[in-house]
Amino acid sequence: MHIFTVDDMTCGHCAGVINKAINALDAAARTEIDLASKTVKVESKASRQEIGNAIADAGYTPIAQ
Repeated sequence: MHIFTVDDMTCGHCAGVINKAINALDAAARTEIDLASKTVKVESKASRQEIGNAIADAGYTPIAQ
């Protein structure tokens, strides 16, 4: 499981954009997003770097945990 803190994720729309970006990378990915803790957890065949890049390309700043 890959875990990221995304401090600039502030609302449900942000979470939806991030989820969509991850699913575009890997349609089979399982994503768990917690707005309160600004945490994104992802189970995917994609690498941590690829997922981080997808979140960054969506306009956010992921910090790998």
